[in-house]
Amino acid sequence: MKLRKTLLLVASVALGIWQGEAKVTLPSFFTDNMVLQQKAQVPFFGISTAKEVTVTTSWDKKSYTAKVENGTWEVQLQTPVYGGPYTITITDGDKLQLKNILIGEVWLCSGQSNMEMPLAGWGKIDNYAQEIKNAKFPEIRLLQAEHINSEKPLDHLTVQHGGWQECSPKTIGDFSSTAYFFARKVWQEKHIPIGLIHSSWGGTPAEAWTSAAALRSMGDFNEQIDAMQDAEAGAALKEKFNNERAIWNSKLTEKEGSMKNGKALWAEPDFNDAAWGNMPVPSFYENNVLPDYDGTVWYRKEFTLANVPTQDGVFEFTVDDDDITWVNGVKVGETQGYTKERKYTIPASLLRKGRNVITVRSFDGAGGGGIYAPDNIAIKIGAQTISLAGTWKYTAGVSTKNLPPAPFMPIEQNRPTVLYNAMIHPLLKYRLAGVIWYQGESNAERAQQYKKLFPLMINNWRKDFNLPNLPFYFVQLANHKQVKTEPAESDWAELREAQLSTLSLPYTGMAVITDIGEANDIHPKNKQDVGKRLALIALDKLYGVKQKYTGPIYKSSDIKGNTVVLNFVQNEGIKAKDGVLKGFAIAGADKVFHWAEAKVENGKIVVSSPKVSKPVAVRYNWADNPQGNLTNDSGLPATSFRTDNWPGITDGKK
Repeated sequence: MKLRKTLLLVASVALGIWQGEAKVTLPSFFTDNMVLQQKAQVPFFGISTAKEVTVTTSWDKKSYTAKVENGTWEVQLQTPVYGGPYTITITDGDKLQLKNILIGEVWLCSGQSNMEMPLAGWGKIDNYAQEIKNAKFPEIRLLQAEHINSEKPLDHLTVQHGGWQECSPKTIGDFSSTAYFFARKVWQEKHIPIGLIHSSWGGTPAEAWTSAAALRSMGDFNEQIDAMQDAEAGAALKEKFNNERAIWNSKLTEKEGSMKNGKALWAEPDFNDAAWGNMPVPSFYENNVLPDYDGTVWYRKEFTLANVPTQDGVFEFTVDDDDITWVNGVKVGETQGYTKERKYTIPASLLRKGRNVITVRSFDGAGGGGIYAPDNIAIKIGAQTISLAGTWKYTAGVSTKNLPPAPFMPIEQNRPTVLYNAMIHPLLKYRLAGVIWYQGESNAERAQQYKKLFPLMINNWRKDFNLPNLPFYFVQLANHKQVKTEPAESDWAELREAQLSTLSLPYTGMAVITDIGEANDIHPKNKQDVGKRLALIALDKLYGVKQKYTGPIYKSSDIKGNTVVLNFVQNEGIKAKDGVLKGFAIAGADKVFHWAEAKVENGKIVVSSPKVSKPVAVRYNWADNPQGNLTNDSGLPATSFRTDNWPGITDGKK
């Protein structure tokens, strides 16, 4: 029986699995330009109303025939060593041919915003224009998953651009920069075709990427999972959160003093903002006048119109994290989410001849904050463009440091399991070479929990992909936030420790990047080195290019008098990258840490301080934004570590 487009669409809807634009119905990731894993048994499957389907592969001219059962069919393709391009022909009476297929290495690239960060767009990584111009690698192929979340596991992956694309200056700009630089380095060394499946989402926690079954074995997320699966439980949890959040918001507004009887006083056009400061827009305010600040910041900007417009205006901009926006005292929009572009309509009836005022109240909970894009920020009214770039008036509203912790309930994409269900589960049959992962910022406040959660997620994926030895290489958190003048506790340091402990799992690797982060930007622009360091791991562990891919890793310590002697693996050429060793702190039984003197002796580090006569513990780079410089002959930074097991600031947090 021949497949018709109408039948294809009916099948797609009925089964809820695949979309169909061709005569043969295939999953969204089986398209022209795809990469299949080399030297593997690769499941290849789809939908048909025929009795059987035949699949023919050009690399070996072999045909595979499968019976159709319950509308679906599947064959196991044997792939050769890397090469191509090839074709795959699928026939069930009608014929579909997939073209320009490569056999190579397929990598799943996942995590949160630092994995998602594109070369251009909101990312604008270092030297992005030139990097895009030079991105001519037709043997690197790109598949971009769409942002979808689901309370139940899905079998269909929603993708962008109709499927796989060749890497080129036209296609790379909006793709993951970390994934691209990883693939580029591997390809340059081995000239093996690389397929990148990018499935990530900014701001998301690890539990969103983990299956419900795996999470239930941990127990910490059962209430949230139950709430998604039971309407009554979900309604009760939401009501509890809404009540607690309303109380917290009222406390914020009260401390801020910006509202009265529901009216935004600071948004009124006649409000006197003469005492407010000046802020360049666009920019992150941490880079300018409000270092290490989280909370609300109000912006005001005057603009002049020669006449009352006859058309509505449009204001497009981006804020980190949330905003409420007014024009001439009237609210025109409100949005939550730091990567969401705002596009607010300004009714012509609100605008006046002469002086007008736009007001933006931003709220940022962590990292960079404020109006940060686009560079040409403006209001557009018909053919008229009114630039708003430049100096705005601003005032800090209320810092989160002056408030109790905000009530938290994961919503949408941050709920447990929902991204695993929609953006990982549909890929379980796609054969992979490995996974690269860049995430952790959203779990930093629960770092001790992450020690269990992260290995659980990795093992969950390995089990469900049926690849128990699946390589899993991840990026440790970068240095970020303001540098502390004295040793202090740090949830980011504890999260790095959790990541380090995950190396106890086999077939894992970690790229350390505490030397290339940025104090005022949670999204470091140097993604070239991030991708390269991940690639060094893969090249050494998988592809036979033996080289140093890690700095020193702490092994053990010995207390000798008033010193602590630290032992390391990967200690060949252990040294300070520049000058004297920095970043070491030492404490006695009082648990008070002091900056310490550290020196290299016979491949070990000897640490001491005149302030600590009887040392008990040493910490290295134990900070949000550490400044240590320990390395080895690889030139790569050492990971942060501690010799003590004293309770941390994230212990018990769930």
